[in-house]
Amino acid sequence: MQIKPIHITNNNRLIRHYRKERDDIMKYFDYTPFADFALRAQHIDNRMYDRDTLTTMLHKMNHQWGAPASTLKQVERLRDESSVVVVGGQQAGLLTGPLYSINKLISIVRLAKEQEDKLNRPVIPIFWIAGEDHDLEEINHIFSSENNAIYKHRFQSELNNKKSITHINLNQDEAEAWIKAAFADLQETTYTKSVYEKVVQCLELSETYVDFFARLIFELFPDEGIVLIDSAHEDVRRMESDFFQLLITNQESIAKSVYNTEQKLIQMGYDIPLDTEMDDVHLFYHDEYNERILLKREGNDWVGKNDEVSLTTNEIVALATDHPERLSNNVVTRPLTQEFLFPTLAFVGGDGEISYWATLKEAFHEVGFEMPPVVPRMSFTYQTERISKLLEARALEVETVIEHDLDERRMSWLTNQTTPPVERIFQEAHEKIAAIHVPLQHLAEEMNMGLEAEAEKNYNYMRSNLEYLKRKMEQKLSKRFDQELSQFDELQMMLRPSGGLQERTWSPLPFVNEYGVSFLRNLINNRNLSVEEDHYLVKL
Repeated sequence: MQIKPIHITNNNRLIRHYRKERDDIMKYFDYTPFADFALRAQHIDNRMYDRDTLTTMLHKMNHQWGAPASTLKQVERLRDESSVVVVGGQQAGLLTGPLYSINKLISIVRLAKEQEDKLNRPVIPIFWIAGEDHDLEEINHIFSSENNAIYKHRFQSELNNKKSITHINLNQDEAEAWIKAAFADLQETTYTKSVYEKVVQCLELSETYVDFFARLIFELFPDEGIVLIDSAHEDVRRMESDFFQLLITNQESIAKSVYNTEQKLIQMGYDIPLDTEMDDVHLFYHDEYNERILLKREGNDWVGKNDEVSLTTNEIVALATDHPERLSNNVVTRPLTQEFLFPTLAFVGGDGEISYWATLKEAFHEVGFEMPPVVPRMSFTYQTERISKLLEARALEVETVIEHDLDERRMSWLTNQTTPPVERIFQEAHEKIAAIHVPLQHLAEEMNMGLEAEAEKNYNYMRSNLEYLKRKMEQKLSKRFDQELSQFDELQMMLRPSGGLQERTWSPLPFVNEYGVSFLRNLINNRNLSVEEDHYLVKL
């Protein structure tokens, strides 16, 4: 395995400015992303946390998922008053979801290890499974390939009906058939059988998407001490009871601060993935069917976004007190809740998360907290041996493929496979036709008999016929050089799928199938990794 940092252009302007610590964006955060951890640790020392309840809850939860000894040991370290955590999270995608979930987990573990060495105190990696999210369509699939084309391998599960993912059970037989079909898309390797058996075993021990996700994470990372938490677990909600009441009391000021900050950032030209309003409660209500209903504020009433429910202030406070499992957070209040529960040294997030965290500084202050340091997660592109050979065959640099679509390179290569090249011949033909036709157009204008339009039409007709002939020649060439062209297609598919980074499309499955889980363990333990680098090329 060879690892090297590479620079790629980040199209998210806010993240570019954040990494450079520009004043115009840093004023929306309490800490810089990479240098304030010692200062943050001192701040945590002056706060109180319910460490015993938190530790008991996490031990129970992780034990139920078959957590390894390394995880349970880390959980117990939370009782230490000097301990802090690095936290980040993602939805419970099938087979862990896209690679960015794994990349985020690696970032959390690496930052925790790095800061434990520097601060000389326990730093525990926490992965927050967003079980309270309800968008099943975001997590019920992986992407596979066939004939160098990407397709969505979707699990045809029950309709969601807006239930939290935690409360949606997996049909064992249907899920196993889905897994079998996913493996059928892969070439068999020395690892295929064992990987398949482990995945199925994790499924058999799971009832929900969250269970399946958690058990797979522990299979992939048994020695790293990663601690998992399901945000929708009833024990978590009970711990949040007092904080729900605080959020309800401060709803108006929280909503106003987030809305105003969002508008300021948008006016500065930043793309913010929120769409808040002044009357947003930023809490969900769960009805008797466990369906989530987003609340808004109307005077003294707390009503569903589509008028599904109406509660008085006294009623919603009573829910927070006696039935906190009937409430849950959205993207605005979830960060505040993390801060309430955990002694958070740092939060690790992706570009989209950091963009909306930029709106939350004043919301943190409204409930008496500081925003923790917000650290961009690391990003990786995995280059297999086959991809290395294809790059060499086509004389391409991997950075070029990661950053740019190959359509022009592909066509340029194709049209240069004749002597002289097709592209140049047709370019010359276009130029000669234009030169010949200009006097005819001038003559039509001089005759002033209404022929100018006919002359233009005639010229366009000749150009069109020339382009038709060119396309026919290119089609014939494509058939002759089908193998070479398919290599361009495969490179694009694996390194820049759908015009984006590899990690946003592919799951870990094809890489684990080819190299086993050990490559992830070798990567996570590589001491040269640093969260200060935004992208790494990992040559397998």
